[in-house]
Amino acid sequence: MPSESTPAPVPTATGAPGPDADPNRSLEVGLDALQTNAPARRKRLGVWPLLAPVLAIAGLIGVWQLFVMSGVRPRYIVPGPMDVLTQAGAAWARGDIQTALMTSMERGLVGFAVSVVIATPIGILVARVRWVRLAFGPIITGLQVLPSVAWVPAAILWFGLTNATAYFVILMGAIPSIVNGLVAGVDHVPPLYRRVGRVLGAGPVAQVRHVVLPAALPGYVAGLKQGWAFSWRSLMAAEIIAVGGAIGFGLGSMLQQGREIQDMTIVAVAILLILVVGILVELLVFGPLERRLQRRRGLAAETAR
Repeated sequence: MPSESTPAPVPTATGAPGPDADPNRSLEVGLDALQTNAPARRKRLGVWPLLAPVLAIAGLIGVWQLFVMSGVRPRYIVPGPMDVLTQAGAAWARGDIQTALMTSMERGLVGFAVSVVIATPIGILVARVRWVRLAFGPIITGLQVLPSVAWVPAAILWFGLTNATAYFVILMGAIPSIVNGLVAGVDHVPPLYRRVGRVLGAGPVAQVRHVVLPAALPGYVAGLKQGWAFSWRSLMAAEIIAVGGAIGFGLGSMLQQGREIQDMTIVAVAILLILVVGILVELLVFGPLERRLQRRRGLAAETAR
């Protein structure tokens, strides 16, 4: 008797299943290919993620040097890379760079941490309580749009030339961004998640902790990243304007010092240090955090392409 089993698919010349192949089997093969090709795409990147920024920086330094050599602007207005490097070495030998970095980083990290502690419950409250959002949502957005430098004169009058002035400006720059980022993340949580949480017996606090916040993490992390950027910029503005007293010597103070003595090499060193801190925080903190979230949500392969 003829066999009633399904005949094996006849491969074509290219190795793919022929027209008589089982469509379900073809679908499985396609899904397997998608899963196995994703890591291959990431491996093909090789050292490029590390090499690309180095090449970009080298190219920018080369353009900078060519502009200096062209003589379009005097050397004391646009110093060359070696002039700035020499000034950086001298500032390091004097201890100016170490003092400025330690002062600004301490203020920035402490101010940002306090901002996160304050902004997180406010963001949850605004996102979950309708009348709070209606009343305070526009105000928080307005505070986010308001330039942080506008708070510096008021902070000096209120707190004097002290660290409190810098911390106040940091808080006013970071908190609105973190709150709005968390609100945006909560708004994008599917309602089904909350309903499942209620069915499983989660109360309001447990639902926020175990359902809403984990699902809102991408928006929350984006808000944290923007909040750090705002807090760092706010701190630099405060240190540039509020000079003297007990406020200490930070990167903004170094920038202002270079402007006062009309030494562009000091200004360039301060600008580069501020930029380096921003890049390192992105590479060491927010970049890995975002990639971890993407891997947990199955998005790493797509973003690597």
